Amino acid sequence: MSSSPPVSQEAVLQALSNIQDPDLGKDIVSLGFVKDLSIEGNRVSFTIELTTPACPVKESFREQAESLVGAIPGVESVQVEMSANVAAANPFDNQNAVQGVKNIIAVSSGKGGVGKSTVAVNLACALHQLGAKVGILDADVYGPNVPLMMGLQGNPKMVEKKIIPLNARGIQVMSMAFLVAEDQPVIWRGPMLHSAMRQFLHEVLWGDLDYLIVDLPPGTGDAQLSLAQHTHLMGAVIVTTPQEVSVLDVRKAIGMFQQVSVPVLGIVENMAGLVLRGSYEGNLSKLCADGPEGKVEAQLSDGRFELHLDLFGKGGGDKIAEAYDLPILGRVPLDPALRAGGDQGSPVTLDQPDSPVAQKFIEVAGALAAKVSTANLASS
Repeated sequence: MSSSPPVSQEAVLQALSNIQDPDLGKDIVSLGFVKDLSIEGNRVSFTIELTTPACPVKESFREQAESLVGAIPGVESVQVEMSANVAAANPFDNQNAVQGVKNIIAVSSGKGGVGKSTVAVNLACALHQLGAKVGILDADVYGPNVPLMMGLQGNPKMVEKKIIPLNARGIQVMSMAFLVAEDQPVIWRGPMLHSAMRQFLHEVLWGDLDYLIVDLPPGTGDAQLSLAQHTHLMGAVIVTTPQEVSVLDVRKAIGMFQQVSVPVLGIVENMAGLVLRGSYEGNLSKLCADGPEGKVEAQLSDGRFELHLDLFGKGGGDKIAEAYDLPILGRVPLDPALRAGGDQGSPVTLDQPDSPVAQKFIEVAGALAAKVSTANLASS
C-alpha cells in the first residue's frame, strides 16, 4: 500500500505563485505576502499578509489559496489565515511625519454642498468596518460637522501637553468643535488657522493608525495649504456631484493639489441619483414615464420596486476622471438613511452595514485602500 508523497515547501509556493494581486500586478509569493508556512505531514498552514485589511479581493485570495494548495498531491488539509500590515507613506522628511499615523488622506471638494463631510465620515467608518485602524481629523474649523455625525460631544483631555482625541466606537476623532462652545463662531485669519492645523496634527496623541482621514473645508484656501505644508499627505480624495457646476469647481481643487505636489487618488461621485424603494400593485409604467427628463430606471421583483432618479444629472464624475486620468473610486446615491444617520450621530456604514448605501462606501473604501497600497509600493 503506497503512502502519500511528501509535500514540499517549493510545491506550495509554486502553487501560490499563481495568485495575482490585481492592483499591484505581481503574484503574492514575489510580493512577500505568504508568511509562516508550515507543513506537518499532509497538513499545510500559512498566513497571507495583505497590504490593507480593506483589500477587496481578500476572500478571493483565501479561496484560491485553499483550492490551489489543496490540489497538490499528498495535501489533505489547508489552513489559511488572513492578516494585514498597512504600509506607511514615505514622508519627505521625518520632521513633518505625524507620530503613529501611516497614511494621511485628505477628503476635499471644490465647493460646499456636495456632501463632503458625509463622504469623509462614512469612508472612515467603512475602513474601520473592514478592519483598519482609523482616525478622523475635522479640519473644517469654520463649520465642523464631524462630531455631530459621529455622535460625539465633550472636551478632549490633555496628557503631557498632548491632546487626546475622542473615540467614537473605535474611531479616533479630533475637531475644533471640541474646543469651542457650540454657538461660538471661529473668526480667524490665516496665521491662526495655520497654527491650529499644526496643533491638530502634531500636538494630538493619535494612536497607531493605518489611515487618518482629514475632512477639509470646501474650496482651496488656507486649510488646504496648511495641511500640505505641515505634513506629508499620502493623497487626496475629491468629492463631486454629477452636475456641471460642481465639476467646474472640482477642477480648481485638483489644480491646487497638483501645485502643492499632493497626488489625487480618485473621485467619489456623491448624490449620484436618488434611490426609492417600496411595494407596488399593478405596473409602474406611468410612474416611470413621469420621471424627470425620462431618466427613471425601475427594477421590479416580487411586488417591490426600486426607482433610480438622476436628480443632479449624470456623468460629472466621468468628465473629471477622463480629463485628469483619475479613477472613479465609487458612486454614492442619495439615500434617506444616509442623511438620517448623519443627523443622529449614527453613521449608516456602522449602524446599517448591510444596507445598499453602506455597501457603496465599503466599495469606495476598498478601492481607496488599493490605491494607497499601490502608491506606497511604487514609492518604496
